[in-house]
Amino acid sequence: MDRRDFLLGTTAVGALLAAGNGLAFAQDAAVAPPITDFPREQTLIINNPDAPPTNPDMFNLWVAGAGVSAPNGLHQLSTDTLWFIDPDAGLDGSLYNQLASEPWQYNDDFTEMVVKLRQGILWSDGVEFTADDVVYTVETQMNTPGMVWSAPFAQNVASVEAVDNYTVKFSLKQANSRFHSLFSVRWNGAWIMPKHVFEKVDDVLAYDFNPPVSLGPYTLNSYDPNGYWYIWEKRPDWGKTAIAPYGEPAPQYVIYRSIPSTDSRLIEMVNGNLDMIHDLTPEGMFSLVQQSPTSRGWFPGFPYAHPDPTLPMVIFNNQDEKFQDKRVRWALALMLDARAISMASYRGAATLSAIAIPPTGTHPRDYHGPLQDWLIGYELDTGTRTINPYDPTVGLQVADMVRPQFGEAVPTDEAAIRTAFGYGWWKQDIEAAGELLTAAGFTKQGDQWMTPGGEPFTFTIRTQPEGVMNRFGTMAAQQWSQAGVRVTPEADPQLFQQTLPLGTYEAATAWSIETWGGDPDLSFFLESWHSGYVAQPGDRQTPRNWQRWQDERLDAIIEEVRKTEFTSPRNLELGHEFVKLMVDEMPVIPMMSFNVFSAYDTRYWTGFPTAEERPYANIVTNWANSKYILTQLKPTQQ
Repeated sequence: MDRRDFLLGTTAVGALLAAGNGLAFAQDAAVAPPITDFPREQTLIINNPDAPPTNPDMFNLWVAGAGVSAPNGLHQLSTDTLWFIDPDAGLDGSLYNQLASEPWQYNDDFTEMVVKLRQGILWSDGVEFTADDVVYTVETQMNTPGMVWSAPFAQNVASVEAVDNYTVKFSLKQANSRFHSLFSVRWNGAWIMPKHVFEKVDDVLAYDFNPPVSLGPYTLNSYDPNGYWYIWEKRPDWGKTAIAPYGEPAPQYVIYRSIPSTDSRLIEMVNGNLDMIHDLTPEGMFSLVQQSPTSRGWFPGFPYAHPDPTLPMVIFNNQDEKFQDKRVRWALALMLDARAISMASYRGAATLSAIAIPPTGTHPRDYHGPLQDWLIGYELDTGTRTINPYDPTVGLQVADMVRPQFGEAVPTDEAAIRTAFGYGWWKQDIEAAGELLTAAGFTKQGDQWMTPGGEPFTFTIRTQPEGVMNRFGTMAAQQWSQAGVRVTPEADPQLFQQTLPLGTYEAATAWSIETWGGDPDLSFFLESWHSGYVAQPGDRQTPRNWQRWQDERLDAIIEEVRKTEFTSPRNLELGHEFVKLMVDEMPVIPMMSFNVFSAYDTRYWTGFPTAEERPYANIVTNWANSKYILTQLKPTQQ
């Protein structure tokens, strides 16, 4: 997710004030779609956050790097797969049986999986969707390196067969209780290919799939040859798609617009030419709600932003000698003031988390709330005394800090504050941090901490070149330096591409935890944390254990998750065990969720999900789960 937090500021505010109600701004060379060609009251206009693709005519999203931008409506409105798991509460629970008619069925040792499919589903050209499409999708990708899901299918599948037209049986190479997750959309998933189309193609890697034959409720109407906009039209037979059980999508037309400038996104929404914005800067959101009475964010007031199921944190390279003692890691945590980091990074609009679980979706109900008593009672031995380091009021304090500026927009109900700002965080305790370092053999000379080897305790923290993560890293470095540990922030444009995978860093502000959000199961990221995947220093690390931390107790948790069915209550118990181990060891310092300043406007459409009343879906527009939002919308004029 690309956050350019300083680009808006007073620029957009001044532009809005100067232009009044007759705004007509250029899109930084972006081509505007022919909005007036479509009835506005029947058209939903959505911000596509991606830049225009290098190959706008290529709709074959099964080819790695195909060129088309999936969030242009293709993977929201046209493609489909077996299950969806929403990062929020869902319409009737977060798990959707989509092309599958029921949840997955494993045998006792998780070496076979059977899928029952919905009957009567049609591709947009009238051909029925059957088990043959699923079998073709898996076998074609297994046999064609260069396709997106080729490697995971080849690694897991021994064979796949159509038992009948609506039943698929997978035989797996090894036990895998989470094989179904390949077909379970969180943001993305293994989309099903139309066999009757691709089997006639000589080279599936070169095929452009243009126009795309749709399995979803919309088909492509038209698009900009430069890739700035794509227009989709509701199928007359939408009732023959897997969305039908959840209701009819209300918009007849859906337009996805690539608008690179955050200023322009804001202006277009004020003008009524945009119904949903993927992301603004904090300053942009504050400006929007002041200028447009029909616009709002996930929360009705401050902090507005939607907390994504991703957890920004301080990541230590645990293969670096200076971070291998947990007392050192804990000392560095206690030197931080989460309130100041929230204000510096998000202008106070952060949702803090002291535990290694993003505070989003159902997680506050499953993790943060139930573990509060344990956190409050948690004791830490500093080597000199025993302390209770957790402060359950930090979120309340941040709300009080922003209330003078934002007034009634800041919630006053304690439960609402905890949902928006977080439950609590660790107390900044410089004295206790010093005791921990002393117990670990460190000494202090003047205002500088020295390592047990007599060298100054210094390190570099890598961070993204701009945005909230840059602000986070810069403020953390400043706080550590003030406490006697000289830390230098360094902007790194290759952080996720090279630095974290290769381990060529000491510390970083990034994330190695991404969850389902709407489900307590942690396998989305946890499997990759097993010690069997930890690379040797200098070798490329398998995502997502960037911290290269390993522990026998962690392995035991992961190994039990592997043989525990996805929907079993035991998964939540294992999740709690994981959280407590992470608190004890502090291999990373969790800080907050990745809050996205998504906005929507109710001038033409109502029924959007809200944090306070109907948190049924993620409003961040590039998620494939947004299709369910369309079934809940109603024209405002009605």
